[in-house]
Amino acid sequence: MPLAVGSSAAAEAQCEIDRPVVFAGLDWDSNAFHTSVASFIMKNGYGCETDQIPGSTIPLLNGMARGDVDVTMEIWPDNVTEALAKGQAAGDFVDLGINFPDALQAWFVPKYLVEGEDAPAKGLKTVFDLPKYKEVFQDPEDPSKGRFYNCIAGWGCEEINTKKLHAYGLTEDFVNFRPGTGAALSAAIESNVKREKPIVFYYWGPTWVLGKVMDDLVILEEPAFDREIWDALSEETDPTQVEKAVAYPLSRVHVYANSEFAEQAPQLVEFLTKYETTNAIVSKALAYMQDTGGSTDDAALEFLRTNRDLWTTWVPEEVAARVEAALEQ
Repeated sequence: MPLAVGSSAAAEAQCEIDRPVVFAGLDWDSNAFHTSVASFIMKNGYGCETDQIPGSTIPLLNGMARGDVDVTMEIWPDNVTEALAKGQAAGDFVDLGINFPDALQAWFVPKYLVEGEDAPAKGLKTVFDLPKYKEVFQDPEDPSKGRFYNCIAGWGCEEINTKKLHAYGLTEDFVNFRPGTGAALSAAIESNVKREKPIVFYYWGPTWVLGKVMDDLVILEEPAFDREIWDALSEETDPTQVEKAVAYPLSRVHVYANSEFAEQAPQLVEFLTKYETTNAIVSKALAYMQDTGGSTDDAALEFLRTNRDLWTTWVPEEVAARVEAALEQ
C-alpha cells in the first residue's frame, strides 16, 4: 500500500493539528527514508496528513526556523554548528534527540589505488599526501589538477570540505568538484569503484553507497578530531582564511522540530523524541531500496514489517495497533 494512502484505522485517530505536518525534504535517501517511516506512523497511527518541502540543508533549516517546516528527521549538528546555535538561541526550533548515534563521514579512496606493489597511488595514506598523486586523480576539465568529489552545493558538508581543502593546502593541486545532485555523486562513486578507476571523494554513512562499496575503500587519514579546531573551522565563513582542519567526528544525527509545532503537537513530539535507529538499520533499508529498485516508501514498509519490536517502543499501544492494521492492508 503506498504511504500516501490512509487506512480506515487511521480515521479513528484525530490529529493534534488541523493542517499537514510538513517535513524537510532533504535531498538524500536516508533522510527521505526516515521521513517515509515517520509519515506512515503519523498518518496511520495519529490520523495526521503530511507534506514535505524539498531542498538542501541550510535553506530548509532556515525554513524550520521560520515555521515553514515542522520537522527535520536528519540534522547533522557538526555540519551546521553556527546555524543550529543561532536558531536554538532564538528559540526557533528544538532538539528532539538522536535519530542514530553512529554516522560516519570521511574522505575515501579505493583500496586498489593504494594497496599492492603496482598500485598507482601506493604510499597515499593521508590528506597531505594527495598533491603527490594528483596525476592519478586527473580532472578531465583541468588536467593539470586532480579532482576531489565534494558534496552538492548548498549541503553543509560541501562548505566543510571546501574549508578543509584550503586548510590542507590542496586548492592548487585539486579541483573542488561539486556534482549537480546527490544521485550524480553516488553514481560517480559506484561507477568508478566498480570499474576500478581512480577517485578521491567525501561520503557519509549510513548510505547504500557505503553499504555496497565500503569493503573496497580506505579512509584517508586526517589530523585527529579536536573540538576547538572544529568549532573554529565551522564558524569561519571565508574558506581561504581556514588554516587548520581535523577529521570529522563520529556524528550523532538528530531530529529537530519547529518550536511552535512542538508546543502544538506534544503527542507527535513524544513519538519523534523516542524515534531512534542506527547506522546499520538505515544502511540495510537503503540497500533494500537499491537492490529492489524500490522507493523510500517501500523501504519504510519493509522496515515497519520487520522491526516491530523497535518501532512499537516509539508509540502508545493504540497507535501501534492502528499502524499494524494499516500494514496488513
